[in-house]
Amino acid sequence: MTTHDRLNRVRRVLGGVLAAVAGALLVVMTLLGLYQVFTRYVLGTPAAFTEELVRYALIWTSLISAAYAFLHRKHMSLLFLRDKFAPPVQRGLIVGTDVLVLVFAVVVLVIGGTMLALGAATNYSALLGVSRGLVYTIGPIAGAAIVFAQVLNIWEDLTGEVPTETEGTD
Repeated sequence: MTTHDRLNRVRRVLGGVLAAVAGALLVVMTLLGLYQVFTRYVLGTPAAFTEELVRYALIWTSLISAAYAFLHRKHMSLLFLRDKFAPPVQRGLIVGTDVLVLVFAVVVLVIGGTMLALGAATNYSALLGVSRGLVYTIGPIAGAAIVFAQVLNIWEDLTGEVPTETEGTD
């Protein structure tokens, strides 16, 4: 098995895990929203905990989905400026952008997210009573996934290997 095949397998597995977690969180948010509507309009006493739980699930879903998008290079981008340059300059811009995203993920999400999660470990949410540090751990988790995705992307940028697209990444 070649390095390219191994990287594609890792990309598929990580992408599957990220998609499954994000999908499960979307289902949970939908069910909690429906429960909130039911308790508010049918029972007349809204369940207060659902709003906070949905908010936390939305934060987790957003960051996990961002990691998935970086993994499959599906983030929105403006190509009209890059496409005006010659292919060697385009390649340099792509590598430079990927390196900047990698640096951002390490500094802001992994390091900053870890500091935020540790700093908020003794701060508890009002309704659920869970540590906000637990909620904020998604920063370093998603940051690590983005770092891994960007290392794969930079490897492919430098070697010229194109990832094999998997079904359902659009």
